Amino acid sequence: MADHDDAPADWDAGERRMWQAYRRGEWCVGVSEVRGAAVRMLLLSPPPPEPGQLARLRLRGVHVRGRLDLSEAAVRGTVRMRNCRFDEAPRLEGAQLEAFELGECRLPGLRAHSARVAQEFKVDKCTVDGTVDLRSLSVGTVLSLQDTTIRPAPGEAAVTAQSVAVDEYMWAPGLDCTGPVHLSNARVQDTLVLRGAVIGGPDGCLQMSEVTVGGGLYLGRGFSCAGMVNLCGASVGATVELSDATLAGPGAGQGRYALHLGCAQIGGDIQADGGLVVDGPITLADTSIRGSVVLEGARLNFPEGTVLTAERTHIGGDLDCRGGTTAHGTVDLCDARIGGSIRLEAAELTAPDSGRPALRANGVEVGGVVNLCDGFTAHGGVRLNSATIRSTLCLADALLDTAPEEEALTCRGATAAVLRLEPRETPAGIVDLSRLRTVLLKDEPATWPASLVVDGAVYDDISPALPAARRLPLLRRDPHAFTPQPYEQLAAVYQRHGQDADARAVLVAKQRALRATLGVPARLWSLLQDATVGFGYRPLRAVWLLAGLLAIGSTLFDTWPPQPVGDGPHPAFQPVIYTLDLLLPLVDLGQEGMFSPSGAMQWTALVLVGSGWLLATTVAAGASRVLRRT
Repeated sequence: MADHDDAPADWDAGERRMWQAYRRGEWCVGVSEVRGAAVRMLLLSPPPPEPGQLARLRLRGVHVRGRLDLSEAAVRGTVRMRNCRFDEAPRLEGAQLEAFELGECRLPGLRAHSARVAQEFKVDKCTVDGTVDLRSLSVGTVLSLQDTTIRPAPGEAAVTAQSVAVDEYMWAPGLDCTGPVHLSNARVQDTLVLRGAVIGGPDGCLQMSEVTVGGGLYLGRGFSCAGMVNLCGASVGATVELSDATLAGPGAGQGRYALHLGCAQIGGDIQADGGLVVDGPITLADTSIRGSVVLEGARLNFPEGTVLTAERTHIGGDLDCRGGTTAHGTVDLCDARIGGSIRLEAAELTAPDSGRPALRANGVEVGGVVNLCDGFTAHGGVRLNSATIRSTLCLADALLDTAPEEEALTCRGATAAVLRLEPRETPAGIVDLSRLRTVLLKDEPATWPASLVVDGAVYDDISPALPAARRLPLLRRDPHAFTPQPYEQLAAVYQRHGQDADARAVLVAKQRALRATLGVPARLWSLLQDATVGFGYRPLRAVWLLAGLLAIGSTLFDTWPPQPVGDGPHPAFQPVIYTLDLLLPLVDLGQEGMFSPSGAMQWTALVLVGSGWLLATTVAAGASRVLRRT
């Protein structure tokens, strides 16, 4: 080279024009092709800029022949190529660049492993017939793959960007890939945008495990993925958007998810409303979400098993599945901690084909309400055992669709401030509220469950305020053996509100229900107590029986008086006092021992004595029961 201001002598006219455009910092246009080796020489041994100009490479509409190899090179100035075509994949491994841009170019791949780019790195609106390798790439401002189409060879990845580091944001809306996209362990200081991206092909998936995003992660607005979207262990500082996304999922199998967001840290919401469609399981297990999870109108489908797993998930806001959300497969919220509410109004849950429940939320803790109401439909069981709900568990206008022998709703050991059990239709399956604790139980008599278990349930009040005769049939719907606690609990509520007659009616009904579990002698004794003193809850019956026996006995003994006993002096015979002496055991009024009936009157006396003992014993037993109750 005679003069470094001039292009090498062996360069053709087009390459010389590129040389001069570089020195002036202008776009090189009207050149059909240049050699990759010439571009390399220009960038590694650049000429000085013309006075007052900024040297930089700008190519438009150029065919780059051969290999452009900038591996481990230090390039001063920006490199921008638009509407260019490359014979071979540009090699940038380990290079140090100011800025690099490919716009509307066609190339058979790109290799930028471990490159360092001080400003932006853009591959926008390009067509790549191979792999884009960005592993360990470091970008000072923006990494962009906007509207780029990538078609790798079968079995190869479309984008490999593991451990990429971007100091501002990554921008890839409209990215169209056939094959896997790898972003595991990537670090993006601000936002990562993949809105409208399409990841297809037999092996298409988005691998983003352990990714760190300082701002939001946006996978919505038409985003679709043929395989797994793996965000296991991800850390996202703001919102994760999945609105209007379509996740086809990788199919059934251990560890195969359509969306894996387990063990992640989310600083904002998971915004997945507006038409999210997922065919395959989703997991949020062990994930911490500072905001809400919004799934309004989402359609989740995995009939083979659990469609949504949120075990041990911590959600600071709401789990919002309103607006016609549908899920075919179990929704599992076991041991989740939700600071806000669970909103499932108008949602439709369908149990998987395996027969598991439609909703499993055992051990869940909810700071607000659990709304399974206003059109909520569950084709399969709902499990809320040991759940803790600070506000209302609402099943108003809910449809619990199960077979008669199946459990439609189980809340064993659950706690809720208010329980509204007002379903749209009478549940055919079993409703189990055993050991439930609530302040207010609101129900709808017209749709009382066909089978109801309330053994151990504790409630302070019940609505509507119905008489005992209306409430008692509900206690007889327990499909299991008789238990006394539901009767005692209902009676306690009536007593608390001063409805003593209703409380006594419930306790009498308890004793009558108990009778069926007793042996024959005990049943006879129960019948006697029922007929005489109403098991001690109706003592006036004994008084009226004694009064009747007293009147009958007094009349009979006045008509056929007994004979005096012995030859000594005798008091005057008093038929009323004599009858009382026979009726009252352990009481001696001085008449029974002084006179002795004869003939048929002996049998009368025997009946009166026996009746007196029976009535006294029954009254004593009833009184003892009343004292224990009070």
